[in-house]
Amino acid sequence: MNPLSKDKSQIEGDHDPLYGRRPVLESLRAGRRAFHSLLIAEGVKLTDAVQELIDRAKVHNARISRVPRPMLNDLAHTPNHQGIVLRAGSYPYIEIEDILAHAEALNEPPFVLLLDLLQDPQNVGALLRVAEAVGVHGVVIQERRAVDITPAVVSASAGAVEHLLVAQATNLVAAMKQLKEAGVWLAAMEAGPTAQPIDRADLKGAIGLVLGGEGEGLRRLVRETCDFFVQLPMRGRVESLNVATAGAVGLYAVWQARGWQGWDEFAEDETLHGV
Repeated sequence: MNPLSKDKSQIEGDHDPLYGRRPVLESLRAGRRAFHSLLIAEGVKLTDAVQELIDRAKVHNARISRVPRPMLNDLAHTPNHQGIVLRAGSYPYIEIEDILAHAEALNEPPFVLLLDLLQDPQNVGALLRVAEAVGVHGVVIQERRAVDITPAVVSASAGAVEHLLVAQATNLVAAMKQLKEAGVWLAAMEAGPTAQPIDRADLKGAIGLVLGGEGEGLRRLVRETCDFFVQLPMRGRVESLNVATAGAVGLYAVWQARGWQGWDEFAEDETLHGV
């Protein structure tokens, strides 16, 4: 019996429409949201990859439905959904204390990424994908005037954000002070007369990497709350790098300074590969 049924009613409602096969798979793997229905476009072949999505959705008691592709275009607000949309509950934000507790449970000094009013879902998603790859214990974003964890961000992160702890702070400066009280040093990636080349900075201990928004960079109070500044050496003619590119290099620099902490436990897993 075909496990897929036609049900137009499944596109109704105000749940997050996660889209794309990898983002949907990672969300189902993480299992941190409520899942309502998995919608598959008519004509999509029942491959092993699609069957895996169906099987995982069933574990979470989500309904499985076939719907016309144009309905998925409308629901996802893009035709780039690969014929798959998952209607899920809202993203499960956590508190700063949860990030610190997570690091403590791993017996590791906290490693946190802080984003100051980033606006571009592609930039945020790319950064979150790298943050998950290097084992960041948590991410802090501003609640207002910045992009939150939307389906577009989930897609841009290839679903990596579904495995991350993300705190949405009403006041980013207050969140930074809370981290500092817990012994976390805040390093801002921003060029300037006091900025150290990132390979010469002490990034070994409890560290929060702070990145400014695409246009304005760091706000004044955010900048003043940081403990020190780091920059990427450059020899070309372009003045700066895109925040997602610079942030990715910065995240790997911190992980390297920490001795690639956590790599050994994954290195022998044949399902995980470097690039």
